[in-house]
Amino acid sequence: MSSLPHDDLGDAWRAARLRPATVHLDHAACSRQSTAVLDAVARHARHESELGGYVAEQAAEGLLQQGRSVLAGLVGMAAADVAFTESASASVRTLVSRWRLAPGARIGVLPGEYWQNVAAFSDAGLTPVVLPGDAVGRADLAGVERVLRDDPPAFVHVTLVASHRGVVQPGREVAALCRAAGVPLVLDVAQALGHVDCDLGADAAYGTSRKWLAGPRGVGFLVLRPAVGARLSPLVGPELYDEDRTGVDHARWYESHEAHVAGRVGLVVAVGEHLAAGPHRVRERLAALGRATRERLDGRGGWQVAEPLDEPTAITTLRPPDGVDVREVVTRLRTGHGVLTTAAGRERAPRELAGPVLRVSPHLDSTIEQLDLLATALAH
Repeated sequence: MSSLPHDDLGDAWRAARLRPATVHLDHAACSRQSTAVLDAVARHARHESELGGYVAEQAAEGLLQQGRSVLAGLVGMAAADVAFTESASASVRTLVSRWRLAPGARIGVLPGEYWQNVAAFSDAGLTPVVLPGDAVGRADLAGVERVLRDDPPAFVHVTLVASHRGVVQPGREVAALCRAAGVPLVLDVAQALGHVDCDLGADAAYGTSRKWLAGPRGVGFLVLRPAVGARLSPLVGPELYDEDRTGVDHARWYESHEAHVAGRVGLVVAVGEHLAAGPHRVRERLAALGRATRERLDGRGGWQVAEPLDEPTAITTLRPPDGVDVREVVTRLRTGHGVLTTAAGRERAPRELAGPVLRVSPHLDSTIEQLDLLATALAH
């Protein structure tokens, strides 16, 4: 059985947080904020009460701009390319609704594309077309290259790590193929940022605070290069901010202003904690946790792991034995064993899932003993 590297990260992550009431193995749904993040959010909310909301926001602008710079760097872009939003879903809706595309324009997606993304494309009048993938849903690079050469879509959209299967897409290679074909690449990094490498050469990326970065809920981000920004039409242009249209970063035109600014402050603090921990070390420990989870759970009680054993993510999904209700099992694990997991329904990826799967997603403070507890519970 595999051991876990960087135990100091686990100790530090645990010490920085309130003691959980459960064995929390559900970080792909919503992670646990540190006390420093909680305090930062509360402190900004108090400043809003003391100073006024907009005065407090202006006072926090330096910190928020630092956060934009760090977030941008994690996806290989610049601070001027970052807009804060309310969620990953809000980001993708903003992106596709403002992109100047002909009605019915074709968007390349992989077979396991998240259903809410597909719904956003369809709602914007776009037509998702499925790119080739392999048996675990990973992009077939030769097939993608062929589509880009013979019948290129308006842009390619890739969810770097899906919510229903812990498989990492070859984002860097897809980016190179898209760049060669002159087709923009958009990455959904909601399950990827703070989890796997996201600096891959994409033209736009978006995600959320609440998952692997362990920031507050209700905060997201959209990052887009100027070349993509030039293809978008802001609902209200730069004249809202300054009359000569020269002093505002282009991405800020897509940033909401009736915003949970305290949550944005919390996200910036969480991103700082991620950097301080060392993103490479974080990725190594999370990958090891994923492998340890799969080693312990595959075959237990008839459950079958969907991911390759050595997939470098902390997300493990398990197909149930015949006749087992995954949602009932999730409830039993929580109420009977104190273990928090997720039932990921077929609707998340109807082209890849035949039914619900059990999703297990430990974070840095998770232990081998907790994984063994889950394995024992599943076996019984």
